Amino acid sequence: MGIKTNKLTKAFRRFIEEQIVFFVATAAPEGRVNVSPKGLDSLRIISDEKIVWLSLTGSGNETAAHLLQNPRMTLMFCAFTGDHLILRTYGDAKVIHPRDPEWDDLYALFPDFAGARNIFVLDIDLVTTSCGSGVPEMSVVRSRGEADLEPWYAEMGPEKVKEFWKKKNLTSLDNQPTGIFET
Repeated sequence: MGIKTNKLTKAFRRFIEEQIVFFVATAAPEGRVNVSPKGLDSLRIISDEKIVWLSLTGSGNETAAHLLQNPRMTLMFCAFTGDHLILRTYGDAKVIHPRDPEWDDLYALFPDFAGARNIFVLDIDLVTTSCGSGVPEMSVVRSRGEADLEPWYAEMGPEKVKEFWKKKNLTSLDNQPTGIFET
């Protein structure tokens, strides 16, 4: 039987902290829905009603573009080992860029990842669980982010990362602005 509540419990917090991957879903009022897997050491639970996660540079920036038009966000956590469970957190979110005053305090919560692009702050208004018995049990071979992604951005250096943003991160798939360079 699934649970519905408006905040995280200690057990939910423990479950989230044990997961090595999570999924983020957002959508603008029009256009495509985006669902992205996230990993690395990129998520922090601030309180029973607030989660923040750090986004590294990628080939798109859909989440930031969507939040400029519609603050809704869902984070989903699946147990791929041990007991089966799916946990979702729903709420309104905002994007924080390196130029924003909140950046330094929030970024200090995470390892210093090359290519860090955005921090997303989710204010939770609903938490649900479902059984997850249809999700396969799997083992992790390695973290490709730590082995491949992060070193690639470190080698690029900050200026070339910003050039990459100009090529790949200015607009969404639906050609909506991401706000990556706006002040």
